[in-house]
Formats: sequence, C-alpha cells, structure tokens
Amino acid sequence: MIAKLRGLLDSFAADHAVVDVEGVGYLVFASTRTLAALGPIGGEVVLHTVMQVSQDDIRLIGFTSGAERDWFRLLISVQGVGARVALAILSALSGDELHRAVASGDHAMISRSQGVGPKLAQRIVNELKDKVGALALGTGEALAPRPGGPGADAVSALLNLGFRPSDAATAVALAETELGPEATLDALVRTALKKAAR
Repeated sequence: MIAKLRGLLDSFAADHAVVDVEGVGYLVFASTRTLAALGPIGGEVVLHTVMQVSQDDIRLIGFTSGAERDWFRLLISVQGVGARVALAILSALSGDELHRAVASGDHAMISRSQGVGPKLAQRIVNELKDKVGALALGTGEALAPRPGGPGADAVSALLNLGFRPSDAATAVALAETELGPEATLDALVRTALKKAAR
C-alpha cells in the first residue's frame, strides 16, 4: 500500500501527474484542484495517495491533504460513486464546501459536479450525512461548539426542537464560526436554525 509520495513533478495532464521519486515515475490520478496546487514542473511535491487495485489495473490517486483523501474514501463508499465521479466532485468542491453541503443536505451544490445528477447527489447526501455527522475530516477533531457557554445551550435548544445530536452540533458550530466567540445564545440559535434548514 502506497500512502504518500514525495518527489519532483515530472509532468502533468488534465487528469493525472507523473511524480519522479528517486528515478521512478509514479502516474498519479488527481482532481483538478490537486493538479492546480502542484506547482511548477521540476518542483518538489508531496501527495497523500490511495492505491486502487482491480483485476486488470493498479491506480494511484493523489491528494494535497489527508482531509481530501478522507473525503475521497467517503465518496467512493456511496453506491454508484467510483473514483472518476469522486474526483469530479473534489474538482468542483473544496473539502469545506463538501462538508457544508452534506451537513446541510444541499444536494444541489453537489449535483453541480460533472457527471453527478440530482438522484446521485441526493444519495451522496443521504448516505454521508450520518457518516460525516459533525466530524471535521483530516483533523481528528469534531466540528463541535466551543465547550461551555452559549454554544452548549444552543445545542440543547436544538435537541429540544427534535434535531439529531450530530445535526445540532454541526449547525451550532457553523453558527459560531460565522458569528464569532462573542455571539449570544439567541443569535446562535437563530443562525444555527438557518444553517440546519439549508
């Protein structure tokens, strides 16, 4: 299993790059976002990778961050989403945008990706919402309200309104990010309700 490559960028095309690691050229498929972030030919690159092995093919897929790789693995766990579609989604949306789309149920945002129709976008949201929950991928930490203070009270208020714990925590955390640390309980609840309704 190859999990990471560090080497020199030898060449790249629309959907892949070749990374020279001590004289060995690795062909690595990637999203357009990853390819755009690689820098000039001859420069050093570091790619987190997933190795996909099938009956007649072995492919390396590269990512600029562990978080992007985590999203790829989540996306391909959805029925009907292969590597090509997952990379199209990661080309269209950043990890933060994808997290917001899944957490808020915004399947229209996901369907803007090439090759993703409304039904598949809806399935992606439905299948990943519970898996993602309030998790901030790549950090190992939950996207959760600040401990204590009005954030915890806002989560409690949303729970009393019938929200699931993961949805309540995500909505309040997004509200806190938008409003800042001085936000009042009333402002947090109102903003969190808007986030949850999207």
